[in-house]
Amino acid sequence: MESLPPSLRHLNHHQAPPTITHNGNSNPTKDKEKDQEEYDEVPIIDLQRLSHEKSKLDEACKEWGFFRLVNHGIPLTLLDQLQDQAKQIFSLSFETKQASCNGNGTERAASYFWGTPALTTSGTALTSGPQNTHLVEGFSFSLGQISLFQPQLSELESFRVLLAEYGKHLSRIATTLFESLVKSLNLNLLEPSSYLDENTGNVRVYRYPSCSDSNNVGWGINEHTDSSVLSILSQDDQVSGLEVLKDHKWVTVKPIPNTLIVNIGDMMQALSDDMYKSVFHRVKINNTKERISICYFVFPNEDVKIESSKYKPFTYNEFRAQVQKDIKETGHKVGLSRFQRNEDI
Repeated sequence: MESLPPSLRHLNHHQAPPTITHNGNSNPTKDKEKDQEEYDEVPIIDLQRLSHEKSKLDEACKEWGFFRLVNHGIPLTLLDQLQDQAKQIFSLSFETKQASCNGNGTERAASYFWGTPALTTSGTALTSGPQNTHLVEGFSFSLGQISLFQPQLSELESFRVLLAEYGKHLSRIATTLFESLVKSLNLNLLEPSSYLDENTGNVRVYRYPSCSDSNNVGWGINEHTDSSVLSILSQDDQVSGLEVLKDHKWVTVKPIPNTLIVNIGDMMQALSDDMYKSVFHRVKINNTKERISICYFVFPNEDVKIESSKYKPFTYNEFRAQVQKDIKETGHKVGLSRFQRNEDI
């Protein structure tokens, strides 16, 4: 049976399924092109030396809103296992994946989506018409409710176990970075943990199919900013596709093994009074290879007030509701500009 959702089957998809070895690893030799081993111009932050790189981190958030994280402390074996298990899950038939997260009241813990990355809190896709179809399929997991998710598929159960371990590392990294940023900005937050609430942590696992005519068929995900405080991405270490907007030019973020990509989200931009930028980024599909990426998003407690000199006070719950309203009515996210002070939208 076909693994791609019906809306994506028009793509000229020539990607061969990954070769799985006896120990579960795919492509163990991982031959990489030379340029993929070299670093790009994206700023590099060493988590183990964060106390010595605070000014570098501050500059990266102001100038890029985006940086590459090294020495993050996540075992490489865990990152490889997550990628390998994700490939196995996505190779299942569309019908199997579609049914895998239905029933038993687990929709809020996990959901399967395609054609759009915009979802409601219950995991339902927000759509505005076929003309806005994104060339992507994925799974969304709420880390705070992952223990409630009891999948019938052995592939998903294996992934759930890995995700529970991965989530602990992500929470540690996000909290460490956020605390450093709060200090750099001299923010006086009464309850810092409410502004980066680990219970809101969400992991999206994306599959971008390949297409030999990728320049003309559309984008994996169109340009957008994230609504999060911080987003942390583990991308395929062989296939590029992520692009970030810097100085009005799109920069390709190279796939470099054992590194993470971190970007500032809308909530962090608002908290910083626009000193830090929630960067526009997009995903281009590859001509010959499909791409898997795993992204963690963390948000404020939905009822905490975001105070800023640039924006009217709002809660994340209000922000999310406005974003969903705009997507339904206009087909795209408007974001922070809806909450700017003294401006008619």
